[in-house]
Amino acid sequence: MPTANEFKSGRHFLQIPGPSNVPDRVLRAIDRPTIDHRGPEFAALTLEILDRLKTLFGTRSHVVMYPSSGTGAWEAALVNTLSPGDRVLAFDNGQFATLWCGVAQRLGLEVVFEPGDWRESVDPVAVEQRLREDQNHTIKAVMVVHNETSTGVVSPIAEIRRAIDRSGHPALYLVDTVSSLGSMEFRHDDWGADVTVCGSQKGMMLPPGIGFNAIGEKAIRASETASMSKAYWDWAPIIKNNEHGFFPYTPSTNLLYGLCESLTMLMEEGLDHVFARHHRLAEATRLAVAGWGLEILCRDPASASDSLTAVVVPDGYDADDIRKIILKRFDLSLGVGLGQLAGKVFRIGHLGDLNDLTMAGTLAGVEMGLSIAQVPHEKNGVAAALDYLAQTT
Repeated sequence: MPTANEFKSGRHFLQIPGPSNVPDRVLRAIDRPTIDHRGPEFAALTLEILDRLKTLFGTRSHVVMYPSSGTGAWEAALVNTLSPGDRVLAFDNGQFATLWCGVAQRLGLEVVFEPGDWRESVDPVAVEQRLREDQNHTIKAVMVVHNETSTGVVSPIAEIRRAIDRSGHPALYLVDTVSSLGSMEFRHDDWGADVTVCGSQKGMMLPPGIGFNAIGEKAIRASETASMSKAYWDWAPIIKNNEHGFFPYTPSTNLLYGLCESLTMLMEEGLDHVFARHHRLAEATRLAVAGWGLEILCRDPASASDSLTAVVVPDGYDADDIRKIILKRFDLSLGVGLGQLAGKVFRIGHLGDLNDLTMAGTLAGVEMGLSIAQVPHEKNGVAAALDYLAQTT
């Protein structure tokens, strides 16, 4: 039994950049008896989900699902489109770009990993230049993270597509949207992605456990000649079975109940409103950080993420110590600094199922935590955020 000092009343504030809070509606949907995944009721459920996923991804083509994390979806995107020894181009602008490249290397691909700045987005000019230099077209794919979860920096996916096209290079375009889809605008078809990778645990408001690949026609054609070993991750049998609402493996039935409900919630609110809500709460967070006199990691405001904000702590202070104080005193979880940012930043998640009061409570907890940790700051952050939220809708 917890002692009086250990007991936590009220609900925990989970304000990491994912997994995000799971709405009660989704939890109740998951909490249902499992049905026969070869029966007609399940087939109808699958077909409904696949149709709604196309709307969410912004595609008219296939969306493939796996019982996996986003890491599994990374691997699926690679093994279905590439062959052993193929070269892929990526840019070092964050921890998850780095990790995806690590997966590619372990699969036997040659990664051309261009140096980058973790405070900046991927530069379309640099992409175009690097591809123009590859006159023999040895690079087979360009890998970009749309919203870098470790930094809170967004890369311009449509502009990078145009840069690839200007170069005249035939490389595939693989895009990670794990922490952006369902929180920020993304258009698989219109923005020219060939494969879009995502996971269930962030903007989709589900527990971890479903990975996604949205697949364009160019990627489908590439998969017909790609020779990397694959079995579980193979798109072809999934697409074939999906035609009738089934899968070539045992699916995560109860998570699919939850996915259907979360997609219903997103469509009820309307995606434009979902994106506007995320932008507004992100703006409130950025105003709070400015009000504290602290620095946002993302250098260019135009590239700032609407699903998370990475806050730089002053020299001489450890971000993890601040996080621990906030967790212990206020039962509020913030994201850790990852990789080269460990101890230098904490990350405030503002994605998924949240509203004005969720954000106000989160920012109040951070401001109180900064005071307790004796971090030099101005006490104007929460006031600035509240003024903004009160004056906008």
